[in-house]
Amino acid sequence: MSRFSRLREVAVLFLRLGLTAFGGPAAHVAIIEEECVRRRQWLTREQFLDVLGAANLIPGPTSTELAMHVGLRRAGWPGLLVAGVSFIVPAALVVGVLAAVYSEAGRLPAFDGVLRAVKPVVVVVVLQALIGLSRTALRSTRTVIVSLAALAAVALGASEILVLLGAGVLSAAAGRSWRPAAAVAVCIAAGATATAVAAAAGMSVAVALPSLFAYFVKAGSAIFGSGYVLLALLRSDLVAGSHWLTEGQLLDAIAVGQITPGPVFTTATFIGFLLGGPAGAAVATVGIFLPSFVFTALSAGVLHRLQGSAAARRFLDGVSGAAVALIALVTWTLAQAAVTDMTMAALAVLAAVLVGWFRLNSSWALAGAAAIGACLL
Repeated sequence: MSRFSRLREVAVLFLRLGLTAFGGPAAHVAIIEEECVRRRQWLTREQFLDVLGAANLIPGPTSTELAMHVGLRRAGWPGLLVAGVSFIVPAALVVGVLAAVYSEAGRLPAFDGVLRAVKPVVVVVVLQALIGLSRTALRSTRTVIVSLAALAAVALGASEILVLLGAGVLSAAAGRSWRPAAAVAVCIAAGATATAVAAAAGMSVAVALPSLFAYFVKAGSAIFGSGYVLLALLRSDLVAGSHWLTEGQLLDAIAVGQITPGPVFTTATFIGFLLGGPAGAAVATVGIFLPSFVFTALSAGVLHRLQGSAAARRFLDGVSGAAVALIALVTWTLAQAAVTDMTMAALAVLAAVLVGWFRLNSSWALAGAAAIGACLL
């Protein structure tokens, strides 16, 4: 089969997944495995686990980077680019359209009701992701201590990005010979000191296209552990920091990212539209995903070395432990903004039962909440 035919196969598959792959990163990984390993046999099971491990070890959205690795294996370096763009663009376009509708219709009573009803369900979805991440991340005393240290550092005002990176570096450098109490102290001190330095250097951004691009490139370059860490970063920088978004707008952006197919990082597309219109949406989307292309290309050349590195594994363990703490904090804050009365509390409980107990796909739970909001609120 020619290289062009393989590129076309990659483009067709990931364009379709970009329009139909609902359910978040874990669901996307399962879908890509089904399509590329079982149905098309582009990779063996072992090769798939290799590229999945590489995607987990670099910053950015794991499922999108997994798609890029698959494209690389199937059609070479052009396949990496085609797979990533094909998976991202359809989802970004859908989110952009919804952002335009939101901007125009956000003040209509019925639309307000939809958004109000969706927010408690968003909190439940994020909480469900937190529980899943906790089960895999907090598997040792080391990661529990790192998570608690990260929680304390952020509570003291440390930057989320610096806490993530600091936790990873600390865990990687310490190896097995660290003392838990010293690790906590070092993590808190490093986070607080680094935050002071960053504040002095001026980490705030301005509502201008170059600044939007720079901000989202920074975010896409430093988010390890889970796509939901993005929520903590956005709240810290754009809600609590610059006050460009309200808690409600952030929840709305998260909701749109959840109910649409494709990468969760398209939340940035929605926010970019709110801050800069269509051009802002395009700039934010390119900015948040550009580092993924770079890191995926770089990691492909050292795939086996990365996976065989004990230090890389410890780095990822430390980052994952810190990610649990960040997501827990942002979940609590968003819950306070979303669950404002008994009706919203009831919706949250119902969603928790359906998603947590009956394993209902989160997209259906969000769609149901939207329908309730349109009819009753």
